[in-house]
Amino acid sequence: MKRFFKTIICLLSFLLISSLALTGGTVFASTSINNVNANEAKLNVKAAITIDQKTGEVLYAKNAAKALPIASMSKLITIYLTLQAIKNGKLSWNQKLTPTKNIVKLSNNSDYSNVPLQEKHQYTVKQLYEASLIESANGAVMMLAQAVYGSQENAVNQMRTLLKKWQINGAQIYTTCGLKNGEVGSDAYPGAGKNVENEVPAVGVAKIVDHLLTDYPEVLSTSKLAELDFKDGSTVTKMKNWNWMLKGLSQYDSEYPLDGLKTGTSEKAGACFAGTLKYKGRRLITIVMGAKHVDGTDPSRFVQTKKMLDYVYSNYQLYIYKKGAQLANLKGVKVADGNQKISNLVVKKDSGIWQKTSSTGKLTFSKSEIEAPIKKGQLAGYYLFTNNPSIYSSKGTKLAATVRENIDQANIFVRIWHLFFK
Repeated sequence: MKRFFKTIICLLSFLLISSLALTGGTVFASTSINNVNANEAKLNVKAAITIDQKTGEVLYAKNAAKALPIASMSKLITIYLTLQAIKNGKLSWNQKLTPTKNIVKLSNNSDYSNVPLQEKHQYTVKQLYEASLIESANGAVMMLAQAVYGSQENAVNQMRTLLKKWQINGAQIYTTCGLKNGEVGSDAYPGAGKNVENEVPAVGVAKIVDHLLTDYPEVLSTSKLAELDFKDGSTVTKMKNWNWMLKGLSQYDSEYPLDGLKTGTSEKAGACFAGTLKYKGRRLITIVMGAKHVDGTDPSRFVQTKKMLDYVYSNYQLYIYKKGAQLANLKGVKVADGNQKISNLVVKKDSGIWQKTSSTGKLTFSKSEIEAPIKKGQLAGYYLFTNNPSIYSSKGTKLAATVRENIDQANIFVRIWHLFFK
C-alpha cells in the first residue's frame, strides 16, 4: 500500500513539474527592437541601433531588424574566427602566411581598400590582423580566413554557422571581406550571383560586436589605433584608420571617446559604421547603416553616430541597483513547497539599468513562483524591465534576483497537502 501511495505521489509530482516546464511560468508580451525612439531622434540612415553591451538594452533603434548590406563590417566576423583560431592553437601571431595569386591580384586593386601584397612574400598573422582592422584590407582578411579554413568557401560556411549559433536572423553571407561575390575573383562563393553581397540586420551587427568584445576584448587595443605602418620588406604602407572618430583623426570629439571598431562602405550599403565607447562606466555599441556617402571625404556616418549618442546622452539616466537592494514595486514572489508562502526578492549583484528621464519603468518577475529550498545569493529568477527592449530577450531587460533569506522546504506532510489541494 505504501509503495502504491508513493507511486501516485511521484506520478502527480512529475505531471505538475512537466506542466510548469511547458508553460515556462509567466507569459510576457514580446518587446519589439525594430524601432525604439526612432521618431524622436530622426537619423538620416537606413538603419541604426545603440545598445548597452552588459545588459543588451536597446537605447535607440531604427529599422534594426531589417537585413541590409554591411560591406566591410563583415570583417568583424572573420576577425572573431581568427582570434578564436589563435586561442585554440590553430594559428599563432608570428605564424607566416603566403597569399594566393587571386588574393595578390585583389590586394593590388586600387578600387578596394587594401595593403598591397606580393606573390611569394610572407606576412605574419599579426600584420594581416592589424591591416584588416585598421586599413580594412580585403586581401589581408581573406588571407586570415584562408589560413584557418583552407578556402574562402569553407570560411564563409563557418561564418554562416556562427551567425546561426548567435541567433542572428536574416543574415546572408557570401564573402569573408564584405566585397560583392563577383569582386573576389576565383574566390567567389559557388552557386551565388556575382552581385550578391553580405547582409545582416543592424541588431545582428550589434550582436556580432557584442560577442567579439565579450570573448576577445583585446581587439580594442588594435581598433583604437589611428595609424600604423604595414611593412613588407623595404616597402612601408602607411595605414590610416577609417574610423575618423578616433583621437587624432578628423571626426574626433572628446564627448565621444570611441576606441573601435569598424567601418563599411559599398554602393549598395552606403556608409556603415560599428562603433563602441565607454560612457558612465558602461560600454555602448553603436551601429549605423546606409548613411550618405558622396565620396571618400564624406563624414556622414560619424555625424549620424554622434547624433544618436547625443540622443542617448540627453534622454537616458543610468540607475544603479546595489546588491541586496529591494525594488519597491516588486518585493515578493510566491514560493512552492516552502516553509513560507512568499519570499522577499532582492538584487543578486550590483547592476545598472538605463531609464528614460521622461518615463517610468515597468517591472515584473520572470517566474510565477519559485521552488524551495533556495538559499540567499542563489539565482531565483530575473527582474524584467518590460519596457526596456533587449537584444538578448523578447521579455525586456533582465536583472538577476535572489531571495532575501534562506528558504527551507516545507515538511513532507505539507508538500503532500499542497500536491492534492493547492
